[in-house]
Amino acid sequence: MIFSSYRFIFAFFPPVCLVYHLLRRSGRAGAVKLWLSAASVVFYGLGQPDFVAVFALSLFLNYALLLGLDRAARPWARRGVLALAALWNLGLLVYFKYTNFFLQNINLLFGLSLPLISVALPIGISFFTFQIFACAVAVYRGERACPGLLDYTVFVTFFPQLIVGPVVRHEELLPQVEGDALLRFDRVNVFRGVMLFSAGCAKKILLANTLIGHAAAFYGGDAALATPVEAWAGVLADVFAYYFDFSGYIDMARGLGCLFGVELPFNFDSPYKARNFADFWRRWNMTISRFFEESVFQNLFHFGDGFPKLIFATLATFALSGLWHGAGWHYIAWGLANGLLVCLANIRALRDSKPLPPWLGVLLTFCAGALVRVLFDSASLSQALAVYRRLFALGELVHIRSTLASALAFASGHRLVCLKLAAAAALCFFAPNTNRISEQTVFRARDAVFSGVLLGASLFFMNEVSTFLYFNF
Repeated sequence: MIFSSYRFIFAFFPPVCLVYHLLRRSGRAGAVKLWLSAASVVFYGLGQPDFVAVFALSLFLNYALLLGLDRAARPWARRGVLALAALWNLGLLVYFKYTNFFLQNINLLFGLSLPLISVALPIGISFFTFQIFACAVAVYRGERACPGLLDYTVFVTFFPQLIVGPVVRHEELLPQVEGDALLRFDRVNVFRGVMLFSAGCAKKILLANTLIGHAAAFYGGDAALATPVEAWAGVLADVFAYYFDFSGYIDMARGLGCLFGVELPFNFDSPYKARNFADFWRRWNMTISRFFEESVFQNLFHFGDGFPKLIFATLATFALSGLWHGAGWHYIAWGLANGLLVCLANIRALRDSKPLPPWLGVLLTFCAGALVRVLFDSASLSQALAVYRRLFALGELVHIRSTLASALAFASGHRLVCLKLAAAAALCFFAPNTNRISEQTVFRARDAVFSGVLLGASLFFMNEVSTFLYFNF
């Protein structure tokens, strides 16, 4: 079940929110937490019922391990419990996500025919696994005590952020649910939540969905048969579709959080306005970037280690980030390519190179990102190479007249796609981002009208449910 669906908006959310606020008004914090936990498990089960039992088992097993970490006195015992937590959580992730990838490569390397397993990837496992394990590390380091069972359950299962993030730190969410915190009510949060949800829903329904369809048709077909214009349109459609799909989800998640009195962290900060790749990765999927920086990069590189170690740590971090996104060599290649571009940005910064004009830095970063993203969106390295050949088919592009004719023919046959590409580019490069809504403290009638128009238009075009792209990860 996704947020931008009639089923969620009209069937699931109203009773969950109504009962939550009735229990909140009664002053029973425990009942509020129990209701939110139960509703979140139901939400997960409606999306993937086959994994609910494993999810519940993992939840209680991880809480038992947290209790063990909190109560173990000897260092060796604490290290042992943390190792068990890593083995269980990362083992689940590896089994469901990477087993077939490993088997395929073993078969290829040794000429074997080991059978692949038939298993579905649990929705959200790449996100909540990191959140759970990061909390275990915090308890191991003594940064906080083990939370109560109900508080921990809300922290892990809170449905607005359960499936596709943001990946929340313990200090960001637990203080908002512990004790009587969930009983507090701020009317401004309701306005803020409605505006964020409406904006996110419009991003997903009005922009992302149409572009996703065009990009899927391009990458799902034979790229070798595409003209350069068709190839560039397909690549750009996917670049903007992923942005508005994922940032739309995060806006809806943060909006829903506000309606329950919970503030979730920022996860996007206009990444296509970045002037270099180091800046880009501080703006795109910020909570995942933060997790990899803290758990990988900072363990490989320390201040004063030297430039070669900096390069190695950056490349290793991005290679693992690529593998996290998907079990395929093209994902690893995508991660390494991003790492190289981040290294280039860091080299320029360390050498105090003269900064590029802002417009040029933004343009070069976006174009390089779009080209690198081909590795991410392709089904394999061979398909990515085929796409690159069509993007840079110089033998065709040098004929300017025929290229213009091809562009005009494409625009004539794909007016809606071209219009949405232009709208997406305008919003990404020139419009303020939705983070500003979170900073508003005063809301006017025009805000209500704007939200109503966005949500109404989204509901009108919500006849076909399209899952979020990051469900695949």
